[in-house]
Amino acid sequence: MTRNSYLPALVTLLFHVGAAGAQQYPIMDKLADKVVQKYQSSSCQDLIAKKSQPKPAKKEMVEERAMEMLRKDPQMRTEFLNRVAGPIANKMFECGMIP
Repeated sequence: MTRNSYLPALVTLLFHVGAAGAQQYPIMDKLADKVVQKYQSSSCQDLIAKKSQPKPAKKEMVEERAMEMLRKDPQMRTEFLNRVAGPIANKMFECGMIP
């Protein structure tokens, strides 16, 4: 879900982020906050509708680059997932998107 809305921004922002430690990723922290805010403020109907929409090819490529960056930097990935996983999973559970 977050990939659909915020990964293009993540790719751009991650190019400017240093390496190592939670406080070394201030831009990633801001992006994670935006992702969490998006899920908390979206209705279940909005989230379900976005999930069913196909992604444009360009957006798909940007998302792939963002995922690759997170794969290459385990500390950044850990920090990002620690920030967004709980709120996203809770919202998906509330919306019946997780059994």
